[in-house]
Order: sequence, then structure tokens, then C-alpha cells
Amino acid sequence: MRILVAEENTYVTEILKSMLEKHRYTVDTVRSGEDALGYLSQMEYDALVAGLELSDADEISVLVKIRELGFSTPILFLTARKEPDERAAILDAGADDCLSVPFSVCELLARVRALTRRGPFYAPPVLSFGNTRLACSSYLLSSPTRQIRLNNKEYQLMELLLRSPGQIFSTEHLMEKIWGLETDADIDVVWTYIGFLRKKLRLLCSDIGIRTVRGAGYILEKRDAMP
Repeated sequence: MRILVAEENTYVTEILKSMLEKHRYTVDTVRSGEDALGYLSQMEYDALVAGLELSDADEISVLVKIRELGFSTPILFLTARKEPDERAAILDAGADDCLSVPFSVCELLARVRALTRRGPFYAPPVLSFGNTRLACSSYLLSSPTRQIRLNNKEYQLMELLLRSPGQIFSTEHLMEKIWGLETDADIDVVWTYIGFLRKKLRLLCSDIGIRTVRGAGYILEKRDAMP
């Protein structure tokens, strides 16, 4: 899943980015509300984590503008405000949830998970297709006979494919969704990681596979449906 973090404090940004990436999220970061709007217009995010203060406008106007422009991305707002009416104003402006600072790592992650469950791309704790399962909390890909732990990008790619088996994903879409707008990686990295996943599916004796659709992209399907 891809998270956008909007926070002007570089130190806080790095903490949030490290924390989320450790738990297999892909993270883009911006330092202002205006930049957040630009990223939301270019990329589909599973959640926006908005920081303590945004440099170019107050949080209320930024939230209102995000919603006025039609972005439905779930928003978790981190705030130092304690008064109920101030927090209510943030929620009324468009935030889906508020989290007081300082906060615990486990609560932040739980709230992010809750937001993404309510979003349009809800992923249950375990994704399954055919005889193959992906545990989203432990990053274990398994079959009835074996299990393999996936690394960060493998997990994100497999999760995306398992959400929509039978759907063709272009190389460009996978590149943007998994590696993001700021990556220095070459687009061939998609083919490389598809290869990694194919090998692991074979090791699991999985009855599903990733097929290349010439000129279109990749599709996850049952092996008996693959040419």
C-alpha cells in the first residue's frame, strides 16, 4: 500500500517514513499542503498522513481544498490540538481521523490500517487465491505445504496482484504504484521482481502464476488458465 506523508518538519518526516516503510508501506513525502495536492493529482494513495503543521496554509484550508477537488483519499491528521472543538473542526474539514501527539507507533499503525480498511482498496488480514495465501501482518506467502517470507517490494507487488486476480496491470502502473514518483530505479526492476515472485510461487508449488500479456502487462491467474 502507498502512503503520502505531508509534514514540514524534516525530522518528523523521516521518523514517519522509516516507521511506515518498516511495516511494508511505500511512502512518498511532501513538506506542504500544496505539494500534497500535486502528488494526489498524480498518484493514487491508500492514505494521507498529514503532519503537525503545514507550511503554506493552516490545516483546515488544506483539508477543505483536498475534499473540494474531489480527492477521497483517507486522511489521518496528526495534531497537537487538545480542545474538542478544534479537533472537531479538523474532522469536519475533511480528515477521517485525528491522532494526538505524542503518539505510539502501534497506535499510528493501527489507525493507518483502519483507514485503509475503510478505503476503496480494503485488503483483509489474509489474501488468498487458489491454494496460495498472503498474511498481511507477517508478509508470509504460503501454500498447504510451505511458506516463504517476502521482502518489502515483493510483498507490495504480491499484495497488489492478489487484490485483483485476473486484472492486467501495466508495467508503468506497477512501477508508479510500488516504486513511486521519486524513484531512481529503472523500469526493468518490475520485470526483475515479477521474476522473483514467479520463482517463489513455483517453490511453494502454488496453483497460481503471473502471466505476461504481451504489450499490456501482467496478470495473476490460475495455472490451468495460463497458456
